[in-house]
Amino acid sequence: MEVVVTTSPGEVAADAIAQHVRPGAVLGLATGSSPLPVYDSLLRWRDAGLLSFAGVRAFTLDEYLGLPRSHPQSYHSVIRRDFTDRAGIEVDGPDGEAADVPAEAARYEAAIAAAGGIDVQLLGIGTDGHIGFNEPSSSLASRTRTKTLTPQTRADNARFFGSIDKVPIHVLTQGLGTILEARHVVLVAGGSAKAAAVAAAVEGPVSASCPASVLQLHPHVTCVVDPDAAADLRLTDYYRFTMAHKPDGQQW
Repeated sequence: MEVVVTTSPGEVAADAIAQHVRPGAVLGLATGSSPLPVYDSLLRWRDAGLLSFAGVRAFTLDEYLGLPRSHPQSYHSVIRRDFTDRAGIEVDGPDGEAADVPAEAARYEAAIAAAGGIDVQLLGIGTDGHIGFNEPSSSLASRTRTKTLTPQTRADNARFFGSIDKVPIHVLTQGLGTILEARHVVLVAGGSAKAAAVAAAVEGPVSASCPASVLQLHPHVTCVVDPDAAADLRLTDYYRFTMAHKPDGQQW
């Protein structure tokens, strides 16, 4: 796992993702606050003529069950508003209104496979260590399925709904096993509230207690964090040293 501690995590993560942007590329996209600076950087480079999203496809990680795609806080609406409509990218995601949820999960997995798999998956991390909506105790080999959100996650997301009572309890999310199939994973985190989760994911034991720790088993992960999110890491000096001495020509 490559760990990058920087004051501009959004731009660094965007640079890692941009290495994969080409016709036919398949991006895995996350919603929430952490990815917003990433999307802003990618769009800024597109507007400057440094990047083109022509022929690029995308998949979202998850969706609230029971929310129509037209709801302003459905992840289908959020990702289109924050990035894909502005970038001109076709995006697919789980259908939160599916009448047959297991069948929708299977359809979604099949759609990713038919697209050739995900080239680069962008992730945030929850304060409890979840990625996607794989809450603590999730199987490390899980596939797309229904999950029940923890009270902490619902409280963290209440700001988007105005009240915790309006945050759905259930979601349809890519599983940890699904996420691990992406060829490159880029995790971005900022702020002291994420410090404990980042440390557990990067330096703790691989455990369902911190679902993000499963990324230690992936062969190509770039973890980009700001100094506050890196506060609990024990090997920060080493991470800074490796970045300062990165071999010439080595990309993310």
